[in-house]
Amino acid sequence: MDTIHDITPNTLEMPRFDDGMVNISELIRILAQSLVNEVMDAQADEACADGNQRNGYRQRKLVTCVGEITLKIPKLRTGSYYPEDLLTRWSRTDRAVIAAISEMVANGVSTRKVERVAKAMGIASMSASQVSRICACLDETVEDMQQRDLSGATYPYVWLDATYIKRREAGRVRSTALVTAIGAGSDGYRRLLGMDAIDTETHEGWKGFLLSPRERGVAGVLCVTSDAHEGLRRAIQEIFPGASWQRCIVHLMRNASGVAPTRQKRGAVLSILKAVFAERDPALVRELYRLAIDEVGAFCPKAAEILEEAEPDALAYLDFPYEHHVRLRTNNVQERANRELKRRSRVVQAFPSRKSLIRLMGAVFSEMDEEWSSRRWFSDGSIARAVEGAQVNAPAPSYSGSAAEHAARIISLVMADNPIPGRKAA
Repeated sequence: MDTIHDITPNTLEMPRFDDGMVNISELIRILAQSLVNEVMDAQADEACADGNQRNGYRQRKLVTCVGEITLKIPKLRTGSYYPEDLLTRWSRTDRAVIAAISEMVANGVSTRKVERVAKAMGIASMSASQVSRICACLDETVEDMQQRDLSGATYPYVWLDATYIKRREAGRVRSTALVTAIGAGSDGYRRLLGMDAIDTETHEGWKGFLLSPRERGVAGVLCVTSDAHEGLRRAIQEIFPGASWQRCIVHLMRNASGVAPTRQKRGAVLSILKAVFAERDPALVRELYRLAIDEVGAFCPKAAEILEEAEPDALAYLDFPYEHHVRLRTNNVQERANRELKRRSRVVQAFPSRKSLIRLMGAVFSEMDEEWSSRRWFSDGSIARAVEGAQVNAPAPSYSGSAAEHAARIISLVMADNPIPGRKAA
């Protein structure tokens, strides 16, 4: 049963399973094989219209998403015929399979699993090395993303972070920092500004990484959000001079509560800081933060010292448009991306090389970047106010009295819910 004519007259000759059910996958494979061969026959006949003659066939196997098919490529007595619009010379895997396998790899499917999936698709054999070669088609997409020109917009906001992923080097497994920069452009859309794998989060490593997006056109940076890594802070100051640095408040809360000696005191530190950042009015947040330093200092001086030192950087977001406060003050946009990267890479466990790590993580980020390009993150009006340096447009306070009075009431309620034995009066 090799052609479409062999199966259409009598449905009893359709490919079937042992239980008598029609094998739909095999039926589609045969139909595809027959259709492609008949198209090539028609094209070869057209090529012979000027007097040339056919001279048999040469067979080639082609792996497709419906299984392996046998192509009967017509030969001509004079000249040659090759179906350039059907398959690429020297390639035995069509574009659909390349795309499918690339997507599986980008979704965190290991090469062994891809091989099993390929067999289920009807592909006779596909080794792990063959899958890896096919995945090289991702390299061009990732390279384009890493090298693209970014000068078409300014980027008032940038978020930086690193996540550690295991890879092999010199015969042993080691953790590699995958560093990423995500920006919000003056058009209101998010973009991946840069991605790279570095050995350690040093000042030199971060500076070398940040030079790339700057050289590709990233300018007009007003605020950079990150954690408090000292090397990263120095690199930000050198590469984006004049930009404010926003210390991620989630990391700050962890740092401050982490030095508390008991679980009860850790809970109290967290409760106080959550109350501070639950408020949106800039004046009230500033008053609450100062009171929080005093209250925490009464039972945990080390935590109070961290908070006092971090005050200007933790509250930097209050100087920008009100609508941007929630997204500016944390590194959540990076944390969500990191969770997706971890999920996709979990099945790999340890990447065989730095190149393979960049390939897969770049493919994942390429997918995210494409999704971001379809959804505006900041409105035109609000991002324009940030670029122009307009004053914060916070709504009128909803509380009665002054910000200091309302802050004192909030802190007293929090401390009543979190009593600390032996606490000194603030």
